[in-house]
Amino acid sequence: MKTKRTLFLTALLLFVSHAFMAQTYYYNETKTFYENGYTYRCDTPPSALVTLGNIENKYTNTPLVFKDGSDANGAMVFHGMRPLENDDWTYQTGVSIVDKAFSAEERKRVGGKKIDVGMIIDSSTGKVIEVSFNFFYTDPFATIPVSTYRKIELELKEKVWFTPTADGKRMKFIMNSWRQEVSRLPADK
Repeated sequence: MKTKRTLFLTALLLFVSHAFMAQTYYYNETKTFYENGYTYRCDTPPSALVTLGNIENKYTNTPLVFKDGSDANGAMVFHGMRPLENDDWTYQTGVSIVDKAFSAEERKRVGGKKIDVGMIIDSSTGKVIEVSFNFFYTDPFATIPVSTYRKIELELKEKVWFTPTADGKRMKFIMNSWRQEVSRLPADK
């Protein structure tokens, strides 16, 4: 009898601990999220690399072109064209915004992991006009709700800006991105 009770309690503890450890993966298939006044879409192709962003994004995953419509990818790759001035402040500000956006509970899941943050920048003003995120649908980032990504998007649009170079001002828009490891430690709010 004592063995059965011990076995039962052990099984119950395992079940309860598994239930608390289970996470919801939001982005394991292509779908649209209708939230409080905004809509996000995640595209999840067979490669399992999720692209998540505001449904209003027009240029995310669009080839780079100059304002006259000619290809800008080749100019950047083969001629070393730099569309933005180098600026450590801008990069550090963006990293800080992303790092601070995750709650303590979310940070437990994503701390120490890397996420790709992409931005589309207005080539005339240097303002961030679109934000997108890339991660695999099996990553801990896939357990983070859309509202957290929305918070990052709004703050990047509000607090980050770039200085386009003369070459950058010739482009229809400018792409910029970085891969960031989220801190395991709570960020200063």
